[in-house]
Order: sequence, then structure tokens, then C-alpha cells
Amino acid sequence: MCANVFGVLKSLFGKPFDGGKRMDHGGPQQQQQHPMEQQQPAYHPQHPAMMRLYEIQKEVASLGPQVCTFSGLQNDRDYKRLERELTRLLLDVDQVDTEGKPELQGARKRAAQEVEGLLRYLEENATHPSRLAIEQLSYEARQLVDERVVAPQRAGGVTEINDELVDALQELVLRLTQVKTEGRVPLRKARYRALTRLCAVQDVIEGRTQQQTLSLPLSGDTHEAVNCINQVMVKVSVARSQLVALLMGLSGRDSCAHLSRILTEMQVELDALDVSGNAVIRNYRKQVVEEINGLLKHLDLEGEGDDTRRYDLAQNNSIREIEGVRAHISHLREGVLRHCAMGDLSFRPKAELQGLLTQLDQVDTAKNPCIREARRRAVVEVQAVITFLDLREALARRQPGPNEHPSHRAVWQVLGSLSELQAQVLGFDGKRVDKSYMILEELLTKQLLALDAVDPQGDETTKVARKQAVKFAQNILNYLDMKTDEWEY
Repeated sequence: MCANVFGVLKSLFGKPFDGGKRMDHGGPQQQQQHPMEQQQPAYHPQHPAMMRLYEIQKEVASLGPQVCTFSGLQNDRDYKRLERELTRLLLDVDQVDTEGKPELQGARKRAAQEVEGLLRYLEENATHPSRLAIEQLSYEARQLVDERVVAPQRAGGVTEINDELVDALQELVLRLTQVKTEGRVPLRKARYRALTRLCAVQDVIEGRTQQQTLSLPLSGDTHEAVNCINQVMVKVSVARSQLVALLMGLSGRDSCAHLSRILTEMQVELDALDVSGNAVIRNYRKQVVEEINGLLKHLDLEGEGDDTRRYDLAQNNSIREIEGVRAHISHLREGVLRHCAMGDLSFRPKAELQGLLTQLDQVDTAKNPCIREARRRAVVEVQAVITFLDLREALARRQPGPNEHPSHRAVWQVLGSLSELQAQVLGFDGKRVDKSYMILEELLTKQLLALDAVDPQGDETTKVARKQAVKFAQNILNYLDMKTDEWEY
């Protein structure tokens, strides 16, 4: 939309208005003017009306980039400012005296349309369902962090960091990565900003989890410097909670600059301690310094997300590498399905697939949640082909004996059906609204019900086999969902 906006500006104001030529596009129309129009005098760019429109254009040009990158909501201060200034410009355009002349009226009309377009774009992005979804997820994250991390610290208690909290944060990160942005810069910017802050909170909390496993602090009787380091440790714990509050917008008084000064003062205090000759205390101090450095690295997030290049992942080298691997996976998957359809099991590129997993494991995600998710999805694609090959080989090698338990035989029959369905899922290239998707989903669900109906009758081998078959069927369903969820990075 923004490119459109500035294209109109250029057509409207980019050329002087000379010779009485029409300003709208289309060569043939310019030569078929109405006789009355041909009698109109030429309006020089220095005509008062045109001069005023030029002045308005300059203001519109300065506001355009701000509108096209604004990623907030309607109640934000910048939104209200932009809306107010654009409304004022719209009134200014309306007040331009065109003297009833068609050419001047046309120029004024196009100027008004330009300002109205920016107003619409501003409102559309601030009220877009995806933008509201991002805000809702950010709100959930703030509530969680406030309740579990910030509030206990402020009340003088101890923040309890456990796997449940870490998992809840990871779930929110995953849900944020799945918000659709339709390629809109404001939406991508809002999602990126929310993700970077939440991931920073994750790092801070996970860092705290690691510290809890250390046999620290040391006793003050060991060395006089230990008491000083212990006191700094207490301050670091408070600073950690303050940092989390800042990142999540839960602190109205503190600022990143103020917290940075406090942490830097702690470093100076630690540097001044004499711990020479005692390796244990020196390592203790080093660990505290490293934790302070870990907090300091997150204090530059106030302006995070302002640079659009940071979240233009289509140009990211890691994403390009992942996309290259995915292209290779697609080629191998097609080959596997083609050979299996002919009953040929000799094509087993498992070594090549394992090599792709190794390659994906080496991709640098730079702790970017979108790149991490892109890599995870590529890994799932490789694993889906590997498990398909493994099951096909197992079915081909299977030689049931005469004493095989009936329930065990029933599980293998379901696995045979699942193998056929997995081949269809691997080759599926559609959407969730497609009839073929709904048929596949229903057939897979029926296989789960069939497994649920198998009675092991106390046979341990059947119990294990049924459990593995259920997991296998669920993985196929999850893979089908992943292929059709229209995820974007």
C-alpha cells in the first residue's frame, strides 16, 4: 500500500503543471480532451492554489513513512498524533481555493485522496485482527510474568522459577510466531517487537534457573570478599526482576538507562575486590559478573523493532539455508513416494536425510524465534520421511508367527493402514478447507479409534506396540496440521 501511496504523490506533484495537460494517467486520454477543457488556461506551478498544494505535499511526504511503519494501536500517543496531523492536512486541502477550475479541482481531489488513503492505512493496521491478536498475547505474557516473577519480588518474597513457567512462556512465543502478518510492515514490526521482548524475558528467567543449581553463595567465613559478592548477588536478583518488568512494560518508574547504571556500578564494585590467590572466590565473582553482563545485553530493547531489516527474514542467510534444505527434502520426498507407489523399497535415502538433520542443527538461529520455528518445521519434515521409510521397512520385514497374539496382529494391521495414509499426507499439498484434507483427518482419527479399541488382554508386547502406534498416528495428524496452518516467517 505504501508504495502505492508514494506513487500517487509522484504523479500528483512530481511534474510542473504546464501547458494545461491533464494530470491523470493514460496517454490516449490526454489527447482526447473535452473542447471546454482545451479552452481552460494553463496553470503555472506558482499559482497560489498549486503552491499551497505543494506545501501540503511536503507535510504528507514527511508523515507517509511514519504512517507506513507505525505498529501501535489506536490508543497510542503516536497514533493520535498522526491521526490529528493527517486530519488537519485533509482540512487544509479542502480549504484550497480552486476558483472553480477543473484542473485545480482535480489536483485538490487527488491530494485529498492521498491523505485519506494514509488515514485508512493507519486505522487498518492499528485495528487489524492480527494486530489485536499480538496485543492479546502480549497481555497474557505480561499477566503471567507479573504474577509469577515481578509481584513476588516486589512483595519481598522469592520468585519461583520452574519448568511450568518456562513452558508457559515458550507456548506464548510459539503462538506469537504463528500470527499472520500478510507481509504488512506494521504487523511484522509489532510481532517482531513482542517476540524479541518475550524471548529476552525467557533468557533472563532461564539464566536464573541455571544460577539456582549452583552451590552459591559461599560462606562469608571463607574470605572477606565473599560478603561483598553475596550483597551484590542480592542486588542482581532485584535487578533481574526490574529488567523483566521493564521488558514487559510493567514498570512505570524505572528506565533501561537507570538500570544500566545500577548494573554497571555493581561491576565496578566487583572489580574493586581483591580476590587474588583464591581461585574459588575468583570463579564466584566471575559467575556474578557474567550474570550482570547477561542482564546488560537486554537493555538495548527500547528501540528494538524500529529497523525493518531486522525482521525482513526473507533476506536472512539462515532462512535461505533452511529453505535450501526444504527444497532438498521435497525432492527426496517425491522420490520416496514415487518408488513406494511402484512397490520399490530399494530407494532409501536415510543417510542423506540424516545429513539434512545435521545441516539443520548447525543453522544459526541467533535466538530469533521465527528462525527457530522455521528450522523446527524443516526438522519435522525430514523426520516425517524417515519415519515413513522405517515403517515401510518394518512392514516389509514382518513375518508373523502362528502364535502371535491376536491383539498384536490387530495393532500391525492398523500400522499398515497408517503407512498408506502417511503416504497421502506426505504428498498432500492443499489447505484445511479442502475436502481431501477433511477426508485424511477423518481417516486418521478412525485409526486412532481402532487402536483405542484394541484390547491387549494383558500382553505386554501389545501394550507397547499400541502405545507406539498411537504416538505414530498423532504425529501424522500433527504433521498434516503443520503443513496446512499457513505459517509465515
